[in-house]
Amino acid sequence: MSANQHIGNGTILGTVSGTALTVLANIGSPDIIKTVVLAAIGAVVSFSVSLCLRWLVKRFK
Repeated sequence: MSANQHIGNGTILGTVSGTALTVLANIGSPDIIKTVVLAAIGAVVSFSVSLCLRWLVKRFK
């Protein structure tokens, strides 16, 4: 058996779509909404911190 095994695109697509459908079936909509809100808050905080750090670096350079 070789170290480089070829996995077909159909197998990968089937695995990914099956996993996604299973996850979606087991997660309720309140969990999805909570995840979206937390992701949005995280993105805004990350962007804000990046801007502040950029400003601080320019100021003390």
